[in-house]
Amino acid sequence: MSMEVESVRCECCGLEEDCTGDYISSVKADFGGKWLCGLCSEAVRDEFGKGEKKSHEEAVKAHITFCRRHNNSNPAVRVADGMKQILRRRSAGSSSKATASCKKNV
Repeated sequence: MSMEVESVRCECCGLEEDCTGDYISSVKADFGGKWLCGLCSEAVRDEFGKGEKKSHEEAVKAHITFCRRHNNSNPAVRVADGMKQILRRRSAGSSSKATASCKKNV
């Protein structure tokens, strides 16, 4: 099992996440070789589950089209991107503080 983390970008919405290689492979296996973030994968599963699309591939293509059509004009995407940046900054700050406190205790 690989614990190495790598960045991967959602083929629907463009969200970039850091994930293990094993997780990336399992998501790609579920969606015809395409990597989808959690939100997009749920949207695709939901659309496929409704029976509107005959295959997962059709559901993925439909969701990619939807995201490309609405991504640039959707203010929620800009808010989500801002929150993502804030969380990454906080995460980077807390991990450096944790490392510093661990060194002090040694």
